[in-house]
Amino acid sequence: EIAASCRRLSERRHGALIVIERETGLQDHIETGVELDSLVVDELLQTIFFPNTALHDGAVIIRGDRIVAAACVLPLAETIVSDTHLGTRHRAAVGITEQTDAIAIVVSEETGIISMARNGRMVRHLDERRLITLMQALLKPKRAARGLGWFGARGGHKSSGSRPKAA
Repeated sequence: EIAASCRRLSERRHGALIVIERETGLQDHIETGVELDSLVVDELLQTIFFPNTALHDGAVIIRGDRIVAAACVLPLAETIVSDTHLGTRHRAAVGITEQTDAIAIVVSEETGIISMARNGRMVRHLDERRLITLMQALLKPKRAARGLGWFGARGGHKSSGSRPKAA
């Protein structure tokens, strides 16, 4: 549902910021928005991010299979995002992933490019299939998500698990 919605939002150049909660709770950020309790459905995500509607600014936060809040305020990236063409949505996506283990998906309003942030890093130019593949890998138990190269844990990142030892 998320990937299909991102594809449609991208085609229409409707900006979006979707945050998927993992182990780190996002309740403080949820409380900055409008709390919802809805299944994650493509049509609802498209409606929320339709330009100039009441909830389109800010982030949607997803917990499990539920949209728990919309129009949420997120922290902006502490690190400098190298691409000056990236706007506030992208800085917020990187920012929330610098502070938590959440995954953030951004659809650019200007270009329609779909991006995903994790651990303060962003991968861009995703299509629906690649977005599905990344989400499946990242939302599996931690052991299965290892080996994702640069998109894995960054040096100095605090995590509850230990890094795999070299063979």
